Amino acid sequence: MTRLTYSQNYYMSGKGEGIVIAPHAAGHLLGGTVWKITKDGEDVIYAVDFNHRKERHLNGTVLESFVRPAVLITDSFNALLSNQPPRRQKDQQFLDVIVKTLRADGKVLLPVDTAGRVLEILLILEQYWEQSNLTYPIFFLTYVSSSTIDYAKSFLEWMSDSIAKSFEHTRDNAFLLKHVTLLVNKAELEKVPDGPKIVLSSMGSLEVGFSHDIFVEWAADSKNLVLFTERGQFATLARMLQADPPPKAVKVTMSKRVPLVGEELAAYEEEQNRKRKEEALKAALIKEEESKPTLDAELGAGDPMDVDTTKKQPSSNAASLQSGAFRDVLIDGFVPPPNCAGPMFPFYDKSSEWDDFGEVIDPDEYTIKDEDMDQLSTLVDGDLNGKLDEASASLLLDTTPSKVVSSEQTVYVKCSLLYMDFEGRSDGSSIKKILGHVSPLKLVLVHGSAEATEHLKQHCLKSVCQHVYAPQIEESIDVTSDLCAYKVQLSEKLMSNVLFKKLGDYEIAWVDAEVGKTNNGTLSLLPLSASAPPHKTVLVGDIKMADFKQFLASKGFQVEFAGGALRCGDYVTLRKVGDSSQKGGGNIQYIILEGPLSEEYYKIRDHLYSQFYAL
Repeated sequence: MTRLTYSQNYYMSGKGEGIVIAPHAAGHLLGGTVWKITKDGEDVIYAVDFNHRKERHLNGTVLESFVRPAVLITDSFNALLSNQPPRRQKDQQFLDVIVKTLRADGKVLLPVDTAGRVLEILLILEQYWEQSNLTYPIFFLTYVSSSTIDYAKSFLEWMSDSIAKSFEHTRDNAFLLKHVTLLVNKAELEKVPDGPKIVLSSMGSLEVGFSHDIFVEWAADSKNLVLFTERGQFATLARMLQADPPPKAVKVTMSKRVPLVGEELAAYEEEQNRKRKEEALKAALIKEEESKPTLDAELGAGDPMDVDTTKKQPSSNAASLQSGAFRDVLIDGFVPPPNCAGPMFPFYDKSSEWDDFGEVIDPDEYTIKDEDMDQLSTLVDGDLNGKLDEASASLLLDTTPSKVVSSEQTVYVKCSLLYMDFEGRSDGSSIKKILGHVSPLKLVLVHGSAEATEHLKQHCLKSVCQHVYAPQIEESIDVTSDLCAYKVQLSEKLMSNVLFKKLGDYEIAWVDAEVGKTNNGTLSLLPLSASAPPHKTVLVGDIKMADFKQFLASKGFQVEFAGGALRCGDYVTLRKVGDSSQKGGGNIQYIILEGPLSEEYYKIRDHLYSQFYAL
């Protein structure tokens, strides 16, 4: 595994030589990534699950910064979703519903994931509770709640600019939660006095986990609220409850772990004893096989010790063959030679290598591996509050033989059910605008319903690009580029005659050459044998109309925007238009200067040319 940071270029080697991989922020989850893969000057962008909106703990995606990639792979998950309300409005609606329930003496359950979008929801609640001085308790209940928040505290540089700047200037960590209590088991929640409260618990599907058990307990009270922040997966309890209208009763499976007793416990212990005996026998056989080659090598190496064949060896049964038999062979029956002071055994001298600085060592022998460090930190530090260790111990160290008993139960749903979209994905209209701006040469749509995929495909065929693919599961498609890229050398003769012009941080030039081959067979660009044809002047660069307006005003011209164009003086008009033949707008733009031929016209044209690099 290779760890990368955002915008870091990773140059592959070996079979992948020539391929550059770079991750960029997706804006959906902490660490969520849009991948840019470059080869031979062409980009392949993989952008599934992205969010263009800036949130409390994440910046928006940088997908819009890419223009005209060869292939864009994206999703159609939200293609049918209408415009989302502004973030502040949506957050306020979310908080109003929760506070209204709490003030009516109700409880609020939010089924959430363990470490993804729940971070945004925690920040919304924490900041509002701080600003409004509310005292209703908030609980975050998952097996890894303490670990999740501890990790979030250490990943501030991956989060939004506001969180990073706040920590940099004031050392305030946004995830030092003052109003949220972290719990790792349901027993701690049951100790809390009854009354209005908010519980964020796993899992979001309501099929298993703490949220499943709490829903069963709270569903019968009409004052309570179950607030979903993401769409339930197909065929889950959460999806059933999000139906319109919601069901009045649902069947749930209740599971409980109970210790084994009686005949079941006896059968379990008998099975464990049988497995232990089998493992012991296998270990003895393996040890015997490993010992045989070592003994044969020692006996065949011309040991100076003599064997007294007149002394009888004690017979040994199969049971003693595993350890005692070899010890008898080495001791009984051997007579030391007269010139030997005692029994001799093979001795291997492990000589060390030395250099001018001393003994040569292998640094790997002194390196602590990452997994060893993780285990060590867990043993020494554990969780800051000791809760994670306690939960882990109860789960991992409980060796009492037990079984899971399941039963079906009918739950009558009288509580309020509400779904509000906090999935952190761009809506349908935003997706279409972003795709139109990126304008890929080829587009691949994945991860979405058939209806949403077809809808987005038809839109993109009309407005984005001509090549749109929507493969089915396990279907392979060929999106190989139509362009051919070749590596060529620039000969010294050619480069000595090239005139470069400075363009920002770059230098550009016209190159007129013919393709030839070097002595080793590689392609090379050589100077033309005949004179080069003349070039039309090319204006390189970009211009912002607002900046050019200020520039002309500083030169004494009366300028104003009118009807989408820039009016310069009384008769000259300047407008900027895109190439209508380019699907999705492309990146080709034209600047049109209109007006009667006059001194003013030529002055404005000269000022316009001065904003570009002439090549």
